[in-house]
Amino acid sequence: MIDRYSRPEMSHIFSLENKFALWQEIEVLFAEACAKQGKIGITLEEARWIRQHAGFDLAAIEEIEAVTNHDVIAFLTNLGQHVDAGVSEGDPKPSRWLHYGMTSSDLGDTALCCQITQAVDLILAAVRKLGESCKRRALEEQGTLCVGRTHGIQAEPMTFGMKFGAWAWALKRAEQRLLDARALSAARGALSGAVGSYSSIDPALEAYVCEHLGLTPDPLSTQVIARDNHAHVSAALAGSAATLEQIATEIRALQKSEVLEAEEPFTKGQKGSSAMPHKRNPITCERVCGLARVVKANMQVALDNVALWHERDISHSSAERVVVADSFIALDYMLAKMQWVIDGLVLYPANMLANLERTRGLIYSSKVLLVLVDAGITREEAYAIVQRNALAVWDDIQQAATGLSFRERLEADPDAASLIGPETLDAVFDPWSFLGTTSILFDRLKKLEF
Repeated sequence: MIDRYSRPEMSHIFSLENKFALWQEIEVLFAEACAKQGKIGITLEEARWIRQHAGFDLAAIEEIEAVTNHDVIAFLTNLGQHVDAGVSEGDPKPSRWLHYGMTSSDLGDTALCCQITQAVDLILAAVRKLGESCKRRALEEQGTLCVGRTHGIQAEPMTFGMKFGAWAWALKRAEQRLLDARALSAARGALSGAVGSYSSIDPALEAYVCEHLGLTPDPLSTQVIARDNHAHVSAALAGSAATLEQIATEIRALQKSEVLEAEEPFTKGQKGSSAMPHKRNPITCERVCGLARVVKANMQVALDNVALWHERDISHSSAERVVVADSFIALDYMLAKMQWVIDGLVLYPANMLANLERTRGLIYSSKVLLVLVDAGITREEAYAIVQRNALAVWDDIQQAATGLSFRERLEADPDAASLIGPETLDAVFDPWSFLGTTSILFDRLKKLEF
């Protein structure tokens, strides 16, 4: 991921420095396990020496790889140089115990799973923080009246707190998907040899290393940990990105000049357009929507990586070196930006009320329909009365004609007026008549924990 959309902590997880540090720790742990369990000839003293002298040099590894064209061998060569430094001439070299019976994927896959679990933990913390902010704002705005829209068209009254609440629940689901992916697919390790048969490695050594890394041994790895695990993680990331995209898209729609019910923060000194100084554009939400496309698209790559030849090939390797890091880094950035947006989201309740009345009462049509049914006529008859009056109001609105409001047309319609009295209309044309039981939504929300 380019620096523009990268944050230091997440970027470090996918740096060469962190990857090689994990590789080093795996090799050291394996040597210690061998010494403690007496599986091969390495002594405890040699294992301690390896622990004390292990190290690597990025530049040196790059130079070696330029010749070997193999990153694991380049790393092991350099690690061995560090381990053997200081060993007296003629004494056995402790580096001979490094990577004993292991294959490249044992090292690379286990380290990658460590990186993924580290990254998932960062994402989880950010998802929880954003979810808490949405919950807080939902409870703050539970009484802020606005109009709900379906198909982009005004439907019925609601409160803005319901929007924040829906986002909080979506983030809770994202959290659960990430937890599932971490537990079931991410936190795995494998030290089982060339085709996963433990031909030169005792499974107890694998268990020791995995335990110390916070991983679970993969039950059967055919040299590589199966990539449906990585696809599971990618799906959780894509789902989280889609949730952020959903939130950002709604804010963008509500920030349109013709609507202007909400607006992402606009900081002091910020400029909206190089040509039009009046512009306050929803650029952060647009950026989140754009990056969501990257994370979602990367999921397809992860799915394509599942099908490998026989026990293993490396067609997945080049692709996942890009998409795994990019997905985590992009989502981490997106979460930070949406945190800023939600915490600073500006609301315009007066505009919400103005928009609520923009259709001259048409949003109350569902209540009128039910009242007419209650008065004794069929639903079809009631629907005809409501629709002909509603469409007449809509035509006036589209033609910018003054005309009558929906209520006034009903009062002038003999069929409607004979069935609905003024007091009933007063109750029907009260936006809060739609919201008498919404308290249950916020009671549920209060119990939501991240």
